[in-house]
Amino acid sequence: MRKIYLDHNATTSLNPEVLEAMLPFLREVFGNPSSAHSEGRVARVYMDEAREKVAGLVGADPSEVIFTSGGTESNNFALLGVALALKNVGQHIITCEIEHPSVLNPCRQLAGQGFQIDVLPVDGMGRIDLDQLKERIQESTILISVQHANSEVGTLQDIEKIGEIAHEKGILFHTDAVQSTGKIPIDLKRLPVDLLSISAHKFHGPKGVGALYVRKGSPKLFSLVCGGNQEKKRRGGTENVPGIIGLGKACELAKSRLESGAMKKIQEIRDHLARRIGQTIPDTQVFGHPGKSLPNTLGMGFEGAGGETLMIGLDMEGISVSTGSACSSGSALPSHVLTAMKVPPDWINASLRFSLGIGDTQEEMDLVVEKLAGIVEMNRARSRASH
Repeated sequence: MRKIYLDHNATTSLNPEVLEAMLPFLREVFGNPSSAHSEGRVARVYMDEAREKVAGLVGADPSEVIFTSGGTESNNFALLGVALALKNVGQHIITCEIEHPSVLNPCRQLAGQGFQIDVLPVDGMGRIDLDQLKERIQESTILISVQHANSEVGTLQDIEKIGEIAHEKGILFHTDAVQSTGKIPIDLKRLPVDLLSISAHKFHGPKGVGALYVRKGSPKLFSLVCGGNQEKKRRGGTENVPGIIGLGKACELAKSRLESGAMKKIQEIRDHLARRIGQTIPDTQVFGHPGKSLPNTLGMGFEGAGGETLMIGLDMEGISVSTGSACSSGSALPSHVLTAMKVPPDWINASLRFSLGIGDTQEEMDLVVEKLAGIVEMNRARSRASH
């Protein structure tokens, strides 16, 4: 059976070049980067080169990159690290309703410790209101955390303006860029962002490794992982050298793809998929912002068809899609993103997310639409018969 994978926002395959770059560090170059002997020094040199590649992808200085275990730790580090470091300065944090659970749950923890958390609503396209953001700022506000891109519908927030609003008031700004890194250009020399989260496995790197960018001059974060002096005493624990090498290589390749226009090609294929679905299957709806969105992401609803049933039907045809964020799978609750966007429950329960990646073709999208049309019609027919 031909396999078509359209769930790249959940995770991506490991690029063969990334694996090739990692292999020596799983075999021969096994030194601890903290060791003073030659084996350790060699590992340290390669790790520093990887840090430069990560910085190069997002326009940062290598010294501003802290290696972590992935996006969840990076988000936790940003939220809890700032809150616990600045709790005597202020205890008010602003975020938004459609953030990833690794932002929302630390905020809930902080609320339980006496912090005041303002959670901004979003409009029907998934964007916050910048005037409302300004109104929510208090003298005690120490951090604004708003994601760059949403994993379920692809909507991009205007992080440049959000950062400007934050900096006008002397407030730190964190953005979860796990979904946008490697898919759209990010230049931290230009963007007013103080903290930014990255995860390797979202752009063909290994799982279990990521980074947190912390702008020079930012207050010292409270360390969540205490141990040795690794990462300039910011994050203890022996570094995951093979993973870090993989992250560096994945960043290098992602930068090359952005420069070559490969992501524009993916956007064209995504748009073709949306067009063909609209032409072939009646009573559908696209979720998210029509223009300001990730180039690879398409969230859609299929009236009268159950999203779970559609996903299972496609899976049986060898086509992998999602009904929402994979991080929330297994939950009986409807998508918190679509709920926040005021999408009616019937449409939420009839939604799918298609997230494309390198190697997907227009021919494959035509096959997906062909299979999907039959599954939707069968699903709707069963629904009509049961009523």
